[in-house]
Amino acid sequence: MSRDTVARVSLAAHEQTLFVNASQVVTCEGPARARRGAEMSDARVRTDVAVAVDGDRIGAVDALAALRARFPGAREFDCEQRVLMPGLVDSHTHAIFGRPRFEEQEQRAAGLDYMEIARRGGGIHSSVRDLRTRSEDELFELARGRLMRLASFGTTTVEVKSGYGLTLEDELKTLRVIERLRRELPMRIAPTFLGAHEIPLEHRGSAEARKGYVDLLVHEMIPAVASGQLARFVDVFCETGVYTVDESRAILSAARNAGLLLKLHADELTACGGAELAASIGATSADHLAAVSDEGIAALAAGSTVATLLPGTMLFLGKTKQAPARRFIEGGVPVALATDFNPGTSPTPNLPLILTLGVSQLRLSVAEAVTGATVNGAAALALADTVGQIAPGYSADLALFDIRDIRELPYWYGDNRCVATFVRGKPCHSSNLGLT
Repeated sequence: MSRDTVARVSLAAHEQTLFVNASQVVTCEGPARARRGAEMSDARVRTDVAVAVDGDRIGAVDALAALRARFPGAREFDCEQRVLMPGLVDSHTHAIFGRPRFEEQEQRAAGLDYMEIARRGGGIHSSVRDLRTRSEDELFELARGRLMRLASFGTTTVEVKSGYGLTLEDELKTLRVIERLRRELPMRIAPTFLGAHEIPLEHRGSAEARKGYVDLLVHEMIPAVASGQLARFVDVFCETGVYTVDESRAILSAARNAGLLLKLHADELTACGGAELAASIGATSADHLAAVSDEGIAALAAGSTVATLLPGTMLFLGKTKQAPARRFIEGGVPVALATDFNPGTSPTPNLPLILTLGVSQLRLSVAEAVTGATVNGAAALALADTVGQIAPGYSADLALFDIRDIRELPYWYGDNRCVATFVRGKPCHSSNLGLT
């Protein structure tokens, strides 16, 4: 095969592959941790280099002549003057659900807010009622298509939460679906237990009933999840009207004692102390944060928790106030970007669109937005030593976009410019390249 011809055969069959002729290689190379402050402004954009993939790892990034000498006989993949970058990391999704909730969008347009829609039977509880009626096979088939759609936009690593079951049986059912997706899909999937997504309706009758559900989470659900190794993280929706700071602390403390990592839906609608709790308890990430307080920003800046911002959610809800991304970055808080893909408040699988919102709504630079969806997204999943950059020893998780300059990625808003993705060196998604 000519060096100038795209390899139209299975890359999985070849132990070594050189990705050549990219207009830019965005490496995001650097320390294996979340980037802060000015670090986020350097995505390490390189020209006139190629990338060697050795098995399932990045072997080297260097001039093509040097790589040909070092990896003689390696197959070559022609990037055709496109941009090659780390596969995108979507560190916050709710992809396991049944029917979409499209009617709620129209209700919001008519003036109903989130809480009123919930009071009328919509919102999270609508998805809970629906999921409880569905089988694992049905949920798997629905989720498989959705996740591959995420992959088609350049995402190679995705966090997937439970949280629409809210009983031991239905939460475990959801987590088994996620485990099956991990085994059968080419994407890298990080499972999260979100049994504390809401207080189930059947536990809302009294303070005693509410405490009974928190006790169920602490003493039955989390131990079952941990013993079955069905999740890496435990998440809690810490918000006014949902879980209090004290309830959230109790649930997350039980998760930490069970050997699980911690996440937090924090300060999405009100400043209720979620960011401060996330920092104090050592959560891997605190997500949403549109209503974060000054104290919350200071607490996150002093700790290691990644602030995962979800601008698509606020846009879809018709909110004018977004998370204060510039204050986070200028204060030294590491920022990640994610879709919050879910049936009610952010039904988009398009992570590049979230980068657009990061630039246009959050006032990030392109490099900061890219860092937020690669290195810092990986850090928000405790994977910063594995994915998120094109550097020797890292997993060969790559995305190829039909653009000539990385600044085009958020510029062509809503347009899918992803040509191909690779996970562990093997094709994950391709667009008319004949990859298998």
